[in-house]
Amino acid sequence: MQLADILGADAVKVIGATSSKKRLFHEIGDMAEGCYGLPQTRVVEALMEREGLGPTGVGHGVALPHARLSGVDRVRGLFLRLEKPLDFDSVDRQPVDIVFALLAPANAGVEHLKALALVSRTLRDAAICAKLRANADPATLHTILTESAASQAA
Repeated sequence: MQLADILGADAVKVIGATSSKKRLFHEIGDMAEGCYGLPQTRVVEALMEREGLGPTGVGHGVALPHARLSGVDRVRGLFLRLEKPLDFDSVDRQPVDIVFALLAPANAGVEHLKALALVSRTLRDAAICAKLRANADPATLHTILTESAASQAA
């Protein structure tokens, strides 16, 4: 599995600011509906439910919100770069400006975990995160993510 398999070129966005984690999840839901035809309200509910189990802010300004829900045919990704970092209750208490959301089929077991591990590995790389933070063009961000992950896998 590679990031290009789960992250469509149209599933990358830069947003100026968002007022809360819930508002961010609504933004992700809107993107999921536009990119993958998933119902926005179900996506938001699934992300909120998962977040209720514990924050998905993994540290160093990165959050990996994820959820399983029916109607998803395979693991799908959405990437957002926030120009104004958001408090996300992260493990290191640092605000988040890089968000990679994963949506998986309700019955996805190992594929969901593989995708989460791949995204986590990619965004643990400080050089990749620096490139992501230095660019505001969605096409460039998509290229950084998909090419860096492909070269790591090689």
